Amino acid sequence: MVDLLALTLAQQAPEQMKGETVEFTWQWLGEGLLQCTPKTAYRKTMVLSAGIHGNETAPIELLSHIINDLFAQHLKLAVRVLFVLGNPKAIRQGVRYLENDMNRMFCGAYQQLARDDETHRAAQLEQCTSEFFEQSQSEAQRYHYDLHTAIRASLLPVFALFPYQTQPYDDFLIQSLNAADLDALVYHNAVGKTFTHFTAERFQAASSTLELGKAKPFGQNDLSEFASTDQMLRAVLAEQILPVRAKHTIRQFKVIDSILKQSDDFQLQLNADAPNFSTFQKGEVIATQQVSNYVANDQQVWILFPNPNVKTGLRAGLILKEIK
Repeated sequence: MVDLLALTLAQQAPEQMKGETVEFTWQWLGEGLLQCTPKTAYRKTMVLSAGIHGNETAPIELLSHIINDLFAQHLKLAVRVLFVLGNPKAIRQGVRYLENDMNRMFCGAYQQLARDDETHRAAQLEQCTSEFFEQSQSEAQRYHYDLHTAIRASLLPVFALFPYQTQPYDDFLIQSLNAADLDALVYHNAVGKTFTHFTAERFQAASSTLELGKAKPFGQNDLSEFASTDQMLRAVLAEQILPVRAKHTIRQFKVIDSILKQSDDFQLQLNADAPNFSTFQKGEVIATQQVSNYVANDQQVWILFPNPNVKTGLRAGLILKEIK
């Protein structure tokens, strides 16, 4: 039994670095990093990550339950999987990040920042993920589900984001997200520095970032809110039939622009607690700053991840248009 979350919170390693159960072998690859490989042939190789932002605890708890059930033989493992708890120090402190947002450090972006624990961790995750995919069976399909929660509430509470790519998006990935009863899918329009962009660009993995509700401290999450995502992930890990969607048709959006904070006087024309997927009509001012105001140009747009408190030069929100 390897309790990845308990070991991470205690800043400890297991007594042995590798072992096996009846169905799979496992290997501890470092703090918050656990690799499990079925003893039978597998068709998929998958990264399941959470805690890239340390205060987003619901997905961390969800992964912890899945891992514990695998070791207790309550869940079959039919794919090769790397479990990742991304930012252990931030997880232990209950903060989003220590110095800089780690989900802007991938694709080598950490090299542009002053060296610290988080840039070291980003480099470690890139290295570990690279070795994991390269050591998997070459014919195995590659997947990455990166689990997050949003800083604020959302009018569409559970949704997924796809990293920008030029090739078609993977059918099974879309089917699995649909089966997870997500409310919306969001397609990025530009290259990013996220963990999922790294796995998609570097390894052609079918990658997606899942946003599951609002960030809360450990012990305050109602995991039943994410039961559909939990059931989907378990079905994927066990290579079982995906759950049947219970919700209305999933909505789809594309990113059409990013709002950049260019000066200290930057202000979003939103209430401080305005939810994700708040809307603006054509001609309405979305943000003001000395350089120029940002005005809605389309008939109706939605805003995602509005955050006026980011550092100057960083993204303060995404502008979306719905795909009908």
